[in-house]
Amino acid sequence: MNRSRHWAQMGEHSFVAGIWILYWVHRLAGRRFFRGCMAPVLLLHWALRPQLRAVSMQYLQRLQAHTGVFAKPPGAWQSLRHVGLFAETMLDKLLAMAGKYPAEQVQSFGHEALREAARRGQGGILITAHMGCLELCRALAAELPDFRLNVLVHTAHAQDFNRVLQRLNPGGQVQLIEVSEVDAAMAMLLSDKVSAGEFVAIAGDRVPVRQSKTVEVDFLGHAAHFPVGPYVLASLLKCPLYSLSCLHEGQGYALRFELLSEQVILPRGRRDEALKQYAAQYADLLALALQRSPYDWFNFFPFWDQGHELPVQS
Repeated sequence: MNRSRHWAQMGEHSFVAGIWILYWVHRLAGRRFFRGCMAPVLLLHWALRPQLRAVSMQYLQRLQAHTGVFAKPPGAWQSLRHVGLFAETMLDKLLAMAGKYPAEQVQSFGHEALREAARRGQGGILITAHMGCLELCRALAAELPDFRLNVLVHTAHAQDFNRVLQRLNPGGQVQLIEVSEVDAAMAMLLSDKVSAGEFVAIAGDRVPVRQSKTVEVDFLGHAAHFPVGPYVLASLLKCPLYSLSCLHEGQGYALRFELLSEQVILPRGRRDEALKQYAAQYADLLALALQRSPYDWFNFFPFWDQGHELPVQS
C-alpha cells in the first residue's frame, strides 16, 4: 500500500499572489463578480484533483451516516459546494483581517468568559479546528480592546500570511506563529503571552508535523487520531481551556466560545486516559458544530486514513 504524504507537505494551494487576486477582485467588483470569476476555476480545480474529491466525499458521507444532516446521500454537487465554500471563506478571512467584513453579519455566543478573563488580564488556550472563518475573532476587538490572539500554525505559510495581514491591517490583534513542535523555548514564549493576558489558538484536528503523541477517539462514527497538544499545553501553562468555532450562519457567521476546563488536569498514572477523555470531548463538540454547518470543515486530506492513500473516485 502506498504511503501518503503528511498533510503539511501537501500545501494549502494558497499562494500570496492568489490571495491578493481574491482580495482585489472582490474589492473592485464585489462578491457577485467574485463568484462569477471563481465558478469556472473551482469547477476545473475540483475536476482535475481526484484526491480532493475523494477526501471531500469521505467526510460528507461519514457526516451523513453519523448525523443524517443531508436530505439525501451526498454526491458530486455537495462535494463541489464544499470546495466552493472554502474559496468564499478564504475571501472572508482576508476581509476580516482587513476590518472590512460587515460587523452586523457576525454573531457571538459565549464570549462573556473571555471578556471577564481579559478584564482580569488572564489569558488562555483556545482549541480550534480548520472550519469556518476564525479570523472574525477580530470582530470582538470593539468589545475586548485588550484582546490579543496568537494562532499556532504548522506550515511555512505563516510568514507569508503575516506579511499579507500586516499590509491589510497594520494594527491587527491576530498574530500567526509558525511552529513544528512546542519545545522549551516555544513553551516559555507562550507562557509569557498567556501571563500577559493574551490567548493562544491551537488546532485540535490535525496531527502534528513532527512525530508527536496522539490519541485515537471516535469521530463521526470512525476511529481518528487527534493531537494532545492543546491539552498538554493548557496543563503546562495552568490556564483555562476554551473551544472556539466560527461557522456560517444565516447571512454571515456565528462565533461560539465554550469553557472546556478552568484547568486541565493530567493525573500521574492516568495521564493517557485523561488526554483521551479531553480529545473525545472535543471530537464530540466538533461533530455537533459540523452538524450545524456541514460544508464548513476544510481538512482536504485523508483525515481518517493519514499515512495511506484513499481510493480515487472517478
